[in-house]
Amino acid sequence: MSSYGKLYGVSLGPGDPELMTRKAWKLLNGSTHWAYPIKRKGSDSYALDILHRAGLKLPERLTPLVFPMTHDHEKLAAYWLRAAQTVLEFIHRGEDVLFLVEGDASTYSTFGHLARTLTSLDDRIPVEIVAGVSSFNAAAADLQLPLADTDDTLAIIPAGYGVKMLDRLLVDFDTLVLLKVKPVLESVLDLLEQKGLLASSAFIEKAGTPDERVVHNLTELRGTQVNYLSLLLVRNHHRVRGEMIRGCRKKSVA
Repeated sequence: MSSYGKLYGVSLGPGDPELMTRKAWKLLNGSTHWAYPIKRKGSDSYALDILHRAGLKLPERLTPLVFPMTHDHEKLAAYWLRAAQTVLEFIHRGEDVLFLVEGDASTYSTFGHLARTLTSLDDRIPVEIVAGVSSFNAAAADLQLPLADTDDTLAIIPAGYGVKMLDRLLVDFDTLVLLKVKPVLESVLDLLEQKGLLASSAFIEKAGTPDERVVHNLTELRGTQVNYLSLLLVRNHHRVRGEMIRGCRKKSVA
């Protein structure tokens, strides 16, 4: 066991190299083997690009792992297995492998699938996650928009769950973080307009990168193409909120 390497999930933040933690920076400067996700063979790596812009020297070993953009669980499982088997060979040889993750490795990340599949093949493999800044935290900071105050409620969901789900969530949450809004942007904009929430919402694309785009007037987004790496922050000022009294919640209108 002592001769095994370790798998690290190294969070890099959403795009700004200065948002990397000191722990991530130390590991990246000391490692000789990085693995990183790509959508298909030969495609670019967003995670690797962050480190290029950070000015880090590439290690001796660079291993791309393919994780296609699909919701087909059977197809994804085959790619997860292939990636885990690749990493397992290195770890069995005593190499530490740093898997590069944009954002945070515990939040909607391929790292979780990789780690679970790897440990299912060999449960003796040590795994460590290095926490990082998520895209919505960086977006809120850029926009100077608080995600939550005092006892506010906060929901973080992929917008692909649909407008019916979002409509229900607006009953209970003061702030919604809607991730991956590209495929459903028009329908989400329609809902926000119906609820009178366009003015209290903001859109951000590629947060923290040189290509970052912020839109406050959401009507400008209608009929346009947005990047996959985009999100909406919605402050729900119309919600019927509760007042905390002796451990109970008394309804009041915000």
